Amino acid sequence: MRLVTTLLSAYMARGRQQANLRVLVGFVAVLAAIVVLFSVVFHVLMAREGQDHSWLTGFYWTIVAMSTLGFGDVTFTSDLGRMFSVLVVVTGTVLMLVILPFTFIQFFYAPWLEARDQARAPRQLPPSTRGHVLLTGHGPVDRSLMQRLRQFRTPFTVIVPDLAEALALDAEGVPVMLGDLDDPDTYAQARIEHAALLAVTLSDPVNANIAATARERSATVPIVALASSAASIDILQLAGCERVVHLSELMGLALARRVFGRDGRSHVIGQVDELAIAEAAAAGTPLVGQTVRETGLRERFNLNVAGVWERGRFTLGRPDIQVTPNTVLLLAGSPADLDAYDAALAVPSRTTTTAVIIGGGRVGRATAHALADRGVDYRIVEQVAGRSRDPERTVVGDAADLDVLNDAGIRDTTCVAVTTHEDAVNIYLTLYCRRLRPDMLILSRATLERNASTLHRAGADFVFSYASMGANAIFNALRGQRMLLVAEGLDVFKTPVPKSLVGRTLADSRLRQLTGCNVLAIRAGRPVSGRVDVSMPLPGDAELILIGDREAEDRFFERYAV
Repeated sequence: MRLVTTLLSAYMARGRQQANLRVLVGFVAVLAAIVVLFSVVFHVLMAREGQDHSWLTGFYWTIVAMSTLGFGDVTFTSDLGRMFSVLVVVTGTVLMLVILPFTFIQFFYAPWLEARDQARAPRQLPPSTRGHVLLTGHGPVDRSLMQRLRQFRTPFTVIVPDLAEALALDAEGVPVMLGDLDDPDTYAQARIEHAALLAVTLSDPVNANIAATARERSATVPIVALASSAASIDILQLAGCERVVHLSELMGLALARRVFGRDGRSHVIGQVDELAIAEAAAAGTPLVGQTVRETGLRERFNLNVAGVWERGRFTLGRPDIQVTPNTVLLLAGSPADLDAYDAALAVPSRTTTTAVIIGGGRVGRATAHALADRGVDYRIVEQVAGRSRDPERTVVGDAADLDVLNDAGIRDTTCVAVTTHEDAVNIYLTLYCRRLRPDMLILSRATLERNASTLHRAGADFVFSYASMGANAIFNALRGQRMLLVAEGLDVFKTPVPKSLVGRTLADSRLRQLTGCNVLAIRAGRPVSGRVDVSMPLPGDAELILIGDREAEDRFFERYAV
């Protein structure tokens, strides 16, 4: 009943619909007058033939004749009556079988469907809307961000200019609002003055237009934009963006951080509050051959072994995990504790760290720049001559050509980073490089999250996707540094202690067994440490820093209403 009322309100609220309804009512009135007229003529002609019928019978005969049903229970016997019957049938055929359906569809049914669609894709949000996130696209980054917002129970709405797009998103269960992205009134109707964030993820010129338009309605709402080009960053900031995320630079930096030698040193890949997350190759260190418990890293250095990488496969840290020459430890602790680890376990490297970068686009150039800052020698393989800005370190040719890869040093390099913008090409080249060098570290970029698992199966040790990286960057702009992308599908995230766990110890909670997430640190008003006391009751004002894959994250948020 409420839906019908809403549809009627939406239908009647528009002036054109009211005009359509007047046309339809007028036609029905003319049709009713014709029925009355024919009924009167019916009685006159029947009286001339000596037949006596009630007025109800007259209306009955007229409707039956005009609708061409023709039951034959009431008939004329004179030629004049029969000619009148023909007139009634022809008139009814035109009015009731042709004009009436057309008029009904044109002036009522089609507008009703339009009003129904408009009700499903509203042009404004309720006045009570507060603390919501506004999205201006529904691409890979936006969809990954929607998943994050749902996990943290943050309301959001996607603004789209096309009704068909809005209805398609509504069918998927995505909250949508219909409106032109370059219209200031759209953002007023979206209650932007009460929004927590506006995320713009389209092309750089469109993002600048959206930001400048939204600023006309709100001078305070945080606006975060994705930038495809470094040259666009200043323009987007001038347009009103509070933060601009250059994904190519982020991706290049993430890939470069994974290029490290086998010297046992830790390499910081990110930080959540004071807790540093680092990776360290175990090859050549005394840790090889021991279990995680036997290494004593927690007792010696206050470091938490969050997990281990073994040829691209991640396993959460457990005391019984065996450390092998191929193991890369994922460590969590303070920078000082990591320095102590390096001083105790670093060994001279037998080989120089080098890298081959396949693809000289934005991500490839960003990776090369980050490697140069770290003093790592590299070569870029690029098909298009002149695309790379470092011709002395560029090999021009097809990366599928063995001679080209040999010229780039594929036989001796420490690592290969596959950075083209096509996932299918990245999978193809990853397979090829893994066949050439089974012992080599392979990093790969993915545009879509769903292709990450395929890249791992193809032989990539680490995969990063544009979608996840962009979504995490925008989410951190909304909630502070609460999320760190370790690798595709693996995150470190921060959350308040669930109410059901307050006063309980980690040992009693069985949080890891129930969710698959591992607690890296507990923040309770003092600097965090990688050494977690599982027997300490969890305080209500503390925060947990956890690590887990996407499925483990979902289980955590489903089980604990944080």
